[in-house]
Amino acid sequence: MQLLDIPKTTRPRERLLQMGSHTLTDAELLAVMLGTGLPGQNVLQLAQSLLDDFHGLAGLLQASPTDLQTAKGLGGSARRAQLLAILELSRRVLLQKMRKRDLLNNPDSVKQFLQLQMGAYSQEVFAVVLMDAQYRLLGFQEMFKGTLNQTSVYPREVVKLALDQGAAAVILAHNHPSGDVRPSAADSALTRTLQTALSMVDVKVLDHIIVGPGIHWSMAERSPW
Repeated sequence: MQLLDIPKTTRPRERLLQMGSHTLTDAELLAVMLGTGLPGQNVLQLAQSLLDDFHGLAGLLQASPTDLQTAKGLGGSARRAQLLAILELSRRVLLQKMRKRDLLNNPDSVKQFLQLQMGAYSQEVFAVVLMDAQYRLLGFQEMFKGTLNQTSVYPREVVKLALDQGAAAVILAHNHPSGDVRPSAADSALTRTLQTALSMVDVKVLDHIIVGPGIHWSMAERSPW
């Protein structure tokens, strides 16, 4: 069933254009992008089913290409490409905002970007957000992959990156593919090691953020050092 089969007064596309996108539910916004449903399932029902399966918009937008390919209603490459394009657009918008802001006073934009960038990775990835003395974004760098601990993340490489970029402060980040973003003992030990190494070159560690699909843990906020 297509959007045209839904009564005109309740069609999400028409309501979006006439009343604004803020008036639509998550399912209705997704239905506008999908355009058509499946046999026996109209487009709104399909949209809601996808949101249920992926635990909301955040989970859907951060899903892996493999997960999208096997999802009912997303078998076509065009729809998957649209979702991946929306994800990339969202990341770029957040990056633009981050470059114009004092990130120390706008931590939510960093968390949102990290969730979109790293939340759906199938293996652990360690990354660094680099900032200047005014806490403006200098860059973002993914550095190490695999099980993260003090032997797989090399402090000298993190220090070298910070010095090469002229960073005065950093936010450390990695993902937990399991979805449980609580820091492990190894995460805490790694944070302390990197704090010590970076302090030797006058680079401040502002936070260590652990992300998963639609969720995050700020060690500075919830596990203060």
